[in-house]
Parts: sequence; structure tokens; C-alpha cells
Amino acid sequence: MPVDQSSSEPPPIAAPIVTRNLTRRFDGVVAVDRVTLTVEPGELFGLIGSNGAGKSTLIKMLTTLLPPSEGTALVAGYDVAKAPAEVRRHIGYVPQLLSADGALTGHENMLLSARLYGIPSREREAKIEEALAALELTGEAHRLVRHYSGGMIRRLEIAQSMLHRPAVMFLDEPTVGLDPIARKAVWDHVRMLRDKTDTTILITTHYMEEAEELCNRVALMSRGRIAVVGTPVELKSALGPNATMDDVFAHHTGAEIEVEGALGEARRTRLGVRHHG
Repeated sequence: MPVDQSSSEPPPIAAPIVTRNLTRRFDGVVAVDRVTLTVEPGELFGLIGSNGAGKSTLIKMLTTLLPPSEGTALVAGYDVAKAPAEVRRHIGYVPQLLSADGALTGHENMLLSARLYGIPSREREAKIEEALAALELTGEAHRLVRHYSGGMIRRLEIAQSMLHRPAVMFLDEPTVGLDPIARKAVWDHVRMLRDKTDTTILITTHYMEEAEELCNRVALMSRGRIAVVGTPVELKSALGPNATMDDVFAHHTGAEIEVEGALGEARRTRLGVRHHG
């Protein structure tokens, strides 16, 4: 019997993210190449790889921002091509570039998100207070976001994305451009979401330390394809007792971590912060 896609309740599913041969081309260039992947319920799953590996393009397809060229993907039980509105109702998304409005306060940004997510007006304040408290931003709620640090903005965006208690959350390079202290604070709050909610989280990163610290399992992407999937411990153990995640990356891609690419991306992110105040 076909699934009734008019319902806002997701159908029973074995896994919150399932892709089969998912592919995306741009003018003949293959950015994501026949990716087949399953993310388990409640998992914090990492997509790792250097800039240009296809991570962000894959996330954009899973969040319905880009249509697949070929293949299929189910998110929260819904087909991203056939039922994109239902997918969007059941996900949270924090994009790579900072997106909070610097001319608004934290609370005003949260209220705008609550309206966009269709949260009933009588429930908005309670949900906003709960989300701000979870991300330790209650005391900053009425400050203009232009006066927030980069780490605080990221925490605010995570709070916005969890307002409607999504089944699946996507975090695209959430700590690019942040200093080590701010990065650790974001890690701590992502761990909190994993431990205290049943939300499945997919995070992209090219920081191997981040993948190792946060993720239950990781998939290493290279040239648009999945090179290997496993827990950080499994992937390192397969190479030897003293192997690191950097070794895993180099082994499966034949390349070193792109430090300059990371710095370039950080510069673009800082420009985004200036744009927002």
C-alpha cells in the first residue's frame, strides 16, 4: 500500500537516512557519485573529507535544496524528490555559512524560526526558552546577534534548528572558522543533543579530530564517492595500532588534509560573520 504523503507523521522506517546510488551532476561534472548509505536511528554520523569531496552537495540533496540527478534518498521516511515538503517538516538544518540575522536579537531570530516552522503561537515562547536554555544562551537572548561571538552564533543556529524537535538534524561544517575554545563549546552542545534527544544527527567536517570526538560512525568521501564507512576505532585499527584519523584519510584518498582549503573556508566564514554584523 502506498504511503500517504499528506500526513505530517513519518511512516515507520528502519533508518532515518537511506540513500541508494544517489548522484548529482553539474554540467556534466559528477559532484556526488552513486552514494549508497544508511544512518541508524539516534546515531551521530559524520561525513568527512576535504573541500570539494562532495559532502555539502550530498547534504543539500538530503535537505531538498538540490534535486538528485539519479538515485533515491529517504529522510525521516520520505523521499527527498517526491515529498520534499514532508522532509523539511521533519529535519533541522544548520548551513555551512553563518545565517543568523545580526540586526535581530537572539530571541527575535528564534521567534522568526518558530514562525517559519509553523509552531503554534501559544507554544512558541516555551519552546524558545527551552532551546535557548539547552544551548546556554538564555542570558544572551535579548542582545543583538551582531555582538555575539562566532561560537555563540553557531549555538543560536543549532537552537533554531531544534525548535520543532526534528527527527533528523544536518550540521554542515558547523565549526569552520571557530577558535579552539568555541569549537569545543559547539562539540559539547552537539553531544548534549545526541545524548538527551532521540534526534539523528549527520555532521560534515574536514577536521579529523572533530569526527573522532563526536561521531559514532563516519563515512569518508573522496571525489564524490564513499571510500569507507566505520567507527573511528575500526578505521584506525584496520591500519595498525598507532594509526590516526589523518592516516585513515591519507590511506583512503591518497592525499593529505587540505590545510589551505580549511583556511580559505575559514576566511569565507569570517566574511559571513562580518556580513551579519
